[in-house]
Amino acid sequence: MGLKALLCYNHTMDASEDNSKNGKQLDFLAIGDIVTDTFIKIKDAHVHCKVNSEECELCMNFGDKIPFELAVTLPAVGNSPNAAVSAARLGLKTALMTNMGDDRNGGDCLAQLEKENIDRTFIKIEKGKLTNHHYVLWYDVDRTILIKHEKYDREWPDTKEAGMYAPPKWIYLSSLGEDSLPFHAEISAYLARHPDVRLAFQPGTYQMEFSTEKLKDIYARSDAFFCNLEEASRILKTESEDPMELSKGIAKLGPKIVVISDGPKGAYMYMNEEMWSMPIYPDKTPPKERTGAGDAFSSTFTAALALGKTPLEALAWGPINSMAVVQEIGAQAGLLSREKLEEYLKTAPAGYKPIKKN
Repeated sequence: MGLKALLCYNHTMDASEDNSKNGKQLDFLAIGDIVTDTFIKIKDAHVHCKVNSEECELCMNFGDKIPFELAVTLPAVGNSPNAAVSAARLGLKTALMTNMGDDRNGGDCLAQLEKENIDRTFIKIEKGKLTNHHYVLWYDVDRTILIKHEKYDREWPDTKEAGMYAPPKWIYLSSLGEDSLPFHAEISAYLARHPDVRLAFQPGTYQMEFSTEKLKDIYARSDAFFCNLEEASRILKTESEDPMELSKGIAKLGPKIVVISDGPKGAYMYMNEEMWSMPIYPDKTPPKERTGAGDAFSSTFTAALALGKTPLEALAWGPINSMAVVQEIGAQAGLLSREKLEEYLKTAPAGYKPIKKN
């Protein structure tokens, strides 16, 4: 059974919303789970890091009442929704493909996506199920996220029944739940049928756990691949922390462009057997918290390519949106318009440019 043209929470598509009839093509189709995040800012805690290791633990008194400063709930977030908002604000015709429940959180998510001008044609609402709801323990400028992905009836839509226009120019695939492995096979089959569709892949927790063998067709089909240094080591099952070695290892799986971020050290791009490094864009004020910085970088890089920029130009775009995002609470509030991003690019410090590595 295919996905209906728009099955929304308390909403029926009218003729003015039916973009499928005008023959337009999406620039950017984000695929992945949608979430409502509740940020809880904690003040009575401490961080314990192991000796000679960056592995740290957030510590609070067990069995106690822990004071918190504030709680903020943000709908329609998650790696792929964050990417969709990023692309839409940069001027791309954008849609999101996801599943959600018919609950209040689902309704809030739909309202937020509509506000961001994101096409909701490929959102499937499942009766009697809950929308994903995560809790973000925010301490200092970093966070620990308590996650729970609901199980959904995931399926690639029948494009005629769904009313999808031409195949999208780019698909941006990111975090999906532990029940999603068969759905990845459907995505791979769609990409095989449409070789002109370009794929950006930013794997989430469960996609990394599936192993590269189970997702080999996705890796092999990726035009651009994104992860951080620790994730690259996990994906390749190695203890190496060398960006060049890790980039080459990911590239052997098939991605044409491999981008690995390394926190305050910036990011690395490996393409055509060449390695480039890119510094971070200096924060204009101290960061509030770092949720969504990686999503901002990856989606902005992809959006730049979709807008006709070269990979080196895209590499300079990504850190600007990352810088802007950490100035606000959550992954979306700080995302920039194209005009504002280009203003930052024009006033960038002299050393803000890609550097080729030997």
